[in-house]
Amino acid sequence: MLVLLPPSEGKASSGRGAPLKLESLSLPGLTEARSAVLAELVELCAGDEEKAREVLGLSEGLRGEIGKNTELLSAGARPAGEIYTGVLYDSLGLASLDAAAKRRAGRQLLVFSGLWGAVGVGDKIPSYRCSMGVKLPGLGALGAHWRGPMADVMPEAAGTGLVLDLRSSAYAAAWKPKGEVAGRTASVRVLHAPTRKVVSHFNKATKGRIVRSLLSAGIAPAGPAELVEALRDLGYVVEVEPPKGAGKAWTLDVLVDEIH
Repeated sequence: MLVLLPPSEGKASSGRGAPLKLESLSLPGLTEARSAVLAELVELCAGDEEKAREVLGLSEGLRGEIGKNTELLSAGARPAGEIYTGVLYDSLGLASLDAAAKRRAGRQLLVFSGLWGAVGVGDKIPSYRCSMGVKLPGLGALGAHWRGPMADVMPEAAGTGLVLDLRSSAYAAAWKPKGEVAGRTASVRVLHAPTRKVVSHFNKATKGRIVRSLLSAGIAPAGPAELVEALRDLGYVVEVEPPKGAGKAWTLDVLVDEIH
């Protein structure tokens, strides 16, 4: 099983250890594309601060994030699972998993990113600010920048089992499973049962809890149908929309009564 996660806007501070080593990150086929984004982002943020704030879509209160980006090559790096914070990651609670579940997380979780493309939760990265929706002056829209490199590396990363896609739409744009990979991909939405609407907070929280449940139980469904069965066994209410033709992903709606 491979689980695709969005990053978080909020991030913990960089560590005090060794700085980033691009060549050490998962999916080494993305190194060249990562290097290009990293170089332009650092240059942008080291120049005109107002231009950098506009390009990155930062409010006045987040102006300090620009300085963080200027230090990406020298700042200490920490495991991505410690850098990403926020509702989904709080509910996932990587730090409190048992040893076996942590090992599974290291093998099975990939976090998509405007800066890195995608990283494993054990990959050491500095804290940064750069969403997938950013359009850099030189490279252009990051979603488009990543599509080619992702198309090259993700089919192999997906292996032969289930792909559980929990990404938001901006990050899903960087790689769309195709062909037989799509047929074993399940995209999950979390809906407030009484209204059938997505509410951001409990959408993220429930996705975090789903991943934690699967990791803790040691469950690795072989495909979408097995995932539906596993989630129902774990107590989730799931509605299923099978793929509409060959080469299409499954859609699973997890219904939640309470917002928490």
